[in-house]
Amino acid sequence: MKRFQLKATTTVLVMLCLMYFITYVDRVNISTAAGQFKSELGLSNTQLGFVFSAFAYPYVVFQFIGGWVSDRFGAKRTLIACALIWAVATTLTGLAGGFGTLVAARLLLGLGEGATFPASTSAMASWVTRDRRGLAQGITHSSARLGNAVAPMLVLALMTAFNWRFSFYLLGALSAGWLVLWYVTYTEKPGDHPRITAEEISSLPPPTVRPAEVPGTWLRLYRRLLPVSGVYFCYNWILWLMLDWMPLYFMHSFHLNIKKAVLFTSGVFVAGVFGDLVGGLVSDRLLRRTGNLKLARSYMVSVCMSLTGLSLLPVLLIHDPMYSLVFLAAAMFFNEMNIGPMWAVPMDIAYDRSGTASGIMSGTGFTAAIVSPVVAGYLVDRLGSWDVTFLLSIGVMVCGVGMTFFMRPGVVFGTQRRNAGRVERRAALPLVDE
Repeated sequence: MKRFQLKATTTVLVMLCLMYFITYVDRVNISTAAGQFKSELGLSNTQLGFVFSAFAYPYVVFQFIGGWVSDRFGAKRTLIACALIWAVATTLTGLAGGFGTLVAARLLLGLGEGATFPASTSAMASWVTRDRRGLAQGITHSSARLGNAVAPMLVLALMTAFNWRFSFYLLGALSAGWLVLWYVTYTEKPGDHPRITAEEISSLPPPTVRPAEVPGTWLRLYRRLLPVSGVYFCYNWILWLMLDWMPLYFMHSFHLNIKKAVLFTSGVFVAGVFGDLVGGLVSDRLLRRTGNLKLARSYMVSVCMSLTGLSLLPVLLIHDPMYSLVFLAAAMFFNEMNIGPMWAVPMDIAYDRSGTASGIMSGTGFTAAIVSPVVAGYLVDRLGSWDVTFLLSIGVMVCGVGMTFFMRPGVVFGTQRRNAGRVERRAALPLVDE
């Protein structure tokens, strides 16, 4: 009997899913461990908010740089370098002795993980067909949300059996293991993979030809993606409020012990896993049935953001842990439905610069991860209540809905020289945008 083997395209997607899972475990494990180290290291809620957000500062910068690097040097080398840095950073977090060393370790983690998602999007541009981009992004990001859901229980189990420091040592070793697997399984060009079939090659996009860089291209692409980046900022506001503060929200608002708080938090994050999958499936199905990119991307995101904001209203009005769990899970589900269409948009707009385009979107939008945790910590310290934080988040969702109508996913970005001048060429895809 012939030994079962995954297709080459499936293998690449599985490796990216593993990366998304591991990176999100490594970046959100801090919120569960905070239950132990906050008192041990004598940190206030405001300091803890800065520890949470420290990850985001270099992460934002290297979203921009990493996207360009992955387009220039390839996803394989980019992700090998990233994995090495984030594995070391995760291990160093377990060695932290106070506020300063915790912040330093989180800064290094953000540096290592900054280029990961733009680089993986660059890889997907070559390894995934256009009508499955939303699904591919949904599957990989659902793995990230699975990491969110597993991290609290995993870290709690390791903390109970050992201590919070050991959990970071073990997770650092897991990251190093992924690096080795990526090195031996991924090829930059699908045609170079030893197990690729002719059928797979025929279904994939043609090899990416990197266009010559014209001065000012990056700035024009940045301006083109501003509405997309703004919408992604609003998505990240809700996401990082939940990723960083959910365990402590349930502990402080309802006086739950850490085990119950972790269980409730995992319930919220599990909803996000399904949201990513459903969002990618729905977006691609709408695209295949209608050929309308604006419907499949922009309008779908506007509906999902509206439902996210509406799901937060009962959390404000009903002070009960079970109701909060249900409606926060609903908010997480609808917010995560945005991921598939949102990460497909940079590939729709700039296929030949997918890494750079997704880095611009994610880097700009990820600034919410800097602001949101600190604002939440400050408001809780000053007001002793989460109501204003959730009310503010609903307002952010309203802004996001408004910006979705300016994304224009069906208008392709391009550059060319004309005489001595530099112009931007915009051409419609063989898919409609209206």
